[in-house]
Amino acid sequence: MRTPFVGFSCILVLLAFASASCSSTYGSMEMERTLAIIKPDGLIGNYTDDIKRTIVEYGFTIFKEKIVQLDQATVEKFYAEHSSKGFFSRLTKYMTSGPVLAMILEKDNAIADWRALMGPTDASKAKITHPHSIRARCGLDIERNCVHGSDSPKSAQREISFFFKELSADVVAEHDEL
Repeated sequence: MRTPFVGFSCILVLLAFASASCSSTYGSMEMERTLAIIKPDGLIGNYTDDIKRTIVEYGFTIFKEKIVQLDQATVEKFYAEHSSKGFFSRLTKYMTSGPVLAMILEKDNAIADWRALMGPTDASKAKITHPHSIRARCGLDIERNCVHGSDSPKSAQREISFFFKELSADVVAEHDEL
């Protein structure tokens, strides 16, 4: 007859092996990252803590963050693809009107999940169609919509590098959406 201790030891060894196998597989998977910006109206309107709490409640990790006061040249460079559009001067004025909080969010499917959590670009429409979204709760209209998020993996890479130069030397030269 085997002693219970021997059986228990076998189970522990088996669990340790399974745990090591799972953690090495999981450890090799990289979480997706996206750039999130709380725009000046979000910081000035004291929405920062609420937005960050919502981010964490929805399963994101805030990998890195920093508050930045953007100048006109930096905003023009970041939003260069919009320079010929009629709203560009209002956008640069808005984005330089106060500090912004740039964050790297990390999660499986981070880009799509962050965009869903933000809601539609037009905050006035978001209040009707997505009333629990961040833009519905904190934004005013299509231009003053409180938050920004990368819209593709390529944009996320470029935007993260733009604000967190220490993390990547690979800067992609294009940008897709506000």
